[in-house]
Amino acid sequence: MAQKTKKSKSTASILAIIFFVILGGVFLVTGNDPLGIFTPEEITPTSVVAVVEGDAPTVEQSQPVATRAAEDWYQIYFTDPNTINDPENLAGSIPENLIERINNAKQVIHIAAFEFNLTPVAEALIAAHERGVDVRWVTDDEHGIDSDEEDGHGQFAMLKDAGIQVKDDQRGALMHNKFIIFDNQTVWTGSTNLTVNGNFHNNNNVIVIQSTRLAAIYELEFDELWAGEFGPRSPSTVERQSLTINGTPIQVLFAPEDKVMEKLVPIIEEAQHNIRFMAFSFTYVDLGEAVMARAEAGVDVKGIFETRGSQTEYSELPAMHCAGLAVRQDGNPQTFHHKVIIIDDEIVITGSLNFSNNADSSNDENVIILANSDIAAQYLAEFDRRWAEAQAPDAADMNCK
Repeated sequence: MAQKTKKSKSTASILAIIFFVILGGVFLVTGNDPLGIFTPEEITPTSVVAVVEGDAPTVEQSQPVATRAAEDWYQIYFTDPNTINDPENLAGSIPENLIERINNAKQVIHIAAFEFNLTPVAEALIAAHERGVDVRWVTDDEHGIDSDEEDGHGQFAMLKDAGIQVKDDQRGALMHNKFIIFDNQTVWTGSTNLTVNGNFHNNNNVIVIQSTRLAAIYELEFDELWAGEFGPRSPSTVERQSLTINGTPIQVLFAPEDKVMEKLVPIIEEAQHNIRFMAFSFTYVDLGEAVMARAEAGVDVKGIFETRGSQTEYSELPAMHCAGLAVRQDGNPQTFHHKVIIIDDEIVITGSLNFSNNADSSNDENVIILANSDIAAQYLAEFDRRWAEAQAPDAADMNCK
């Protein structure tokens, strides 16, 4: 009897091993893990449920927290036109950091950027190309390639002369993206154009994230642009553009194919405590109405508009001002170029997308949404700096009824 029991246990053990081997094979081939054995669980805060569509976010594999500070996976930079405004002196500037990253690249630098006139960056890209790095650039036709013949430009010609491939969108709408992928593991994005004005005179932001999975999302978009799939022709892969890094849920959206505004409005509608925004252009009516509805519901709302164009019939500034919201016009004599929304001291929305119909339906744009209170705190500090410089609009210009 004992011998029979041992034999049964041995058979059960063999069957269990076979079962787990089969499950492991299914997971490796299909990625499916029906019992949750191979995939670590990550909890997504309910405040960003509206952000994530399709499959649940998965965990970015990284070094153990014990050997790596939580903030090591991202860096945030803001331009400072008040103190860092000399393009001949890169010390402390965003281009200085960008050049360092270019110099450290080993395999790939893929750029989708609207315009360009930073000669030191061009020189660093040429040096990277010469040491064997795959450097490629997608830009806008009018504001990229065509503008390269203007005074102070010529940097795209430098790249081409060195053998670096540059393509443009060859269409009326804008290739307005601002992102760079380094070595399939780092993504650089935000509102900052790779220009003298963008880095030394305008208010802008950059967020850099180390993640192979995030890089793969942006690389897929770059490949589509490189293949000539611009604007509405570009396929949407939004169901594969969410992930979680070190407990931070992230959603990436590309316009126009991902219908970005349809996804941003519900996030605004879920705001419970506060909304802060910084906007170069804010003319999208549904987004403006969502902000005003939350203010009417008791949510604390403050916003800064770029002064240029903010008093037109298309801007949401007059409607918000007349509704009693705390809104101001920026204090930068050059350009206030941020495209940022911060919600409930946790959710940050940033990228290249202006809050406009053209940005949503015609231009090629990128947006990243993160739920992380530490990241939000840095953007809120920038908001406070800019708020202190801004001024309330002249009531006489608002035509309130």
